[in-house]
Amino acid sequence: MVRRTKEEAFETRESILDAAEQCFHHKGVSRTSLSEIAQAAGVTRGAIYWHFQDKADLLDALFQRIQMPLEELNQKSQDASASDPLERFSKLLITVLQRLEADPTARRVNEILLLKCDYIEEPCGQKSHLQRMSQHHDDNLRNTLQLAIASGELPDDLDLELALFCAHGFIYGVLHQWLMHPSRLSLVERAHEVAATLLEMLRSSPHLRLNQSAQ
Repeated sequence: MVRRTKEEAFETRESILDAAEQCFHHKGVSRTSLSEIAQAAGVTRGAIYWHFQDKADLLDALFQRIQMPLEELNQKSQDASASDPLERFSKLLITVLQRLEADPTARRVNEILLLKCDYIEEPCGQKSHLQRMSQHHDDNLRNTLQLAIASGELPDDLDLELALFCAHGFIYGVLHQWLMHPSRLSLVERAHEVAATLLEMLRSSPHLRLNQSAQ
């Protein structure tokens, strides 16, 4: 009985997330109410509040759900005991880019997060949520760059803060541009080249060196 109750709670939570994904994607986050999500999921508003605090919590859960298949690759990219951290990061980035095109759910959730959230302060905290998500990515990327410097894959004099800023902007820019213009190129086919471009910039750009940034 207890096991069945847990299964039912999980199924209800997944139904709510499925409904939120569809509603947010169709109307945008701000224009979607929790009542609409409850109706689409076939549950009460109380059921939503049992599982989620607010729309920001739903956004976070949607993001975490598409991240789950990437967790093993992400852990490998953060593993200080493993070799070639930059190469492992490249594999993670390639997978992310290819999934954006190949996986409809990943595409919808990224469209919600990058195109259909209002960047204003609201009770649902969309802006704060997106800032936390961005900071989480920055922390992981910073760790990867530090590991790559320690392993010799990146130069010792890399300007870490500038490299982090540029790499983050590069990745988010690629995601945003592809979502805006998906017909321009196939990420499934060209993700390797995109990732290689970023790595080449980090390895070779003289403008990402501390002695250059100090001039």
